[in-house]
Amino acid sequence: MANIAQVIKYEGDNSTFVWKHPCEDFNTTSQLIVHESQEAVFYMNGQLLDCFGPGRHTLETENIPLIRKFFNKPYGDNSPFHCEVYFINKTEQMAIKWGTDSKIEYMEPTYNFPIQIGASGEMNLRVTDSKRLLVKIVGTEGDLTQAGVVQKFRAFLMTKFKTYLSTYIRNNSVNIFQIDEKLTEISESLHEMLTGDFEEYGVSLVHFFVTTIVKPEDDSTFKRFKELYFRQYADIAEARLRQNVDIIEQETEKQKMILEAEGLAAKRQIEGYTYQQERGFDVAEGFAKNEGGENMAGLGIGLGVMTGVGGMVGGMVNDSIGNAVNTNTPKTNSNCPKCGNPVPENAKFCLECGTKIEQLNENEMICPHCNKKTPKGKFCMECGSRLQLVCPNCGKDVPDGAKFCLECGKRIGGNTNE
Repeated sequence: MANIAQVIKYEGDNSTFVWKHPCEDFNTTSQLIVHESQEAVFYMNGQLLDCFGPGRHTLETENIPLIRKFFNKPYGDNSPFHCEVYFINKTEQMAIKWGTDSKIEYMEPTYNFPIQIGASGEMNLRVTDSKRLLVKIVGTEGDLTQAGVVQKFRAFLMTKFKTYLSTYIRNNSVNIFQIDEKLTEISESLHEMLTGDFEEYGVSLVHFFVTTIVKPEDDSTFKRFKELYFRQYADIAEARLRQNVDIIEQETEKQKMILEAEGLAAKRQIEGYTYQQERGFDVAEGFAKNEGGENMAGLGIGLGVMTGVGGMVGGMVNDSIGNAVNTNTPKTNSNCPKCGNPVPENAKFCLECGTKIEQLNENEMICPHCNKKTPKGKFCMECGSRLQLVCPNCGKDVPDGAKFCLECGKRIGGNTNE
């Protein structure tokens, strides 16, 4: 005994776009079950009558149970009232592979030589208009799979893809050796170009990816230009590397000099002598080697240099030697604002304490009271303090750095009775 009513539901897999239910010419009041991710299209006597969304639906046909066999007898037991149902899978079908069926030939825009490339990738599709897809693509076929979609769309997809890709490369001057860096931009551009072509058939091109560009690695012309390209950029990379090495070496040498200066200053501080005293030791050593010691002995000062460099006589002799002969003692242009010791001309750091020194011209100095730069004179322009030393005994001006008054011979600073 024939069933009075049937239950019609989707029985295909999730990789199918369109699936036709095998039950046809079913009785009226048959139940149609549609899932959330589906849409059902009902055909009656060859006409697309209605679309059904998710839920349970009752189908009304002209096939009436029990008496339909009397209507079918004149037609050889075939019902003249034909009905059928197509299920449309509306999920996003992902990772549908595509690839060019032949090489794309174009003129390379950077090196201007003809080249052939291939391409492949993946795309995501989703049905947006079931009626349009059924009428334009499926027709009376029983199903439409992912492979079937790619096959049906291949002709226009390949034709337009090749045109779009070669045009994009030319308009954007894409170098063949840098084309892999542009895959994201190329994919987005081609997706925008192809979207309208898919929508014409009721399908949405959700994503389009170009994942591989196949280059003619065996082509002799391509190999020659590839060698030129990599040689060019290898030379640039090598030049940049050499430049970076030079910069690093310069910075290292600079840091080395700073560390040496700071270390020497710390050594002097620990051992209790100044830069001037160290220079005095050097001068004394020179005289001991007869580098002018004979002449100085005639002046009666050689003994003072050799025996009292660190004391009063040695200090006076060092100053006299610096003025009388052209020694290698560095010229000074200022005193250190921190420790007060003279700083060699153009020095950036104090050799005594390592403090950074502000560069001065010949008419400027550092005030010992406020440590500010000020023009040379008797008073500081910043704090008003007196810059010129005065002998506490006779009141005469004393040269900067002098330990004794040039007028009365009294010691400057400390115990004036010495």
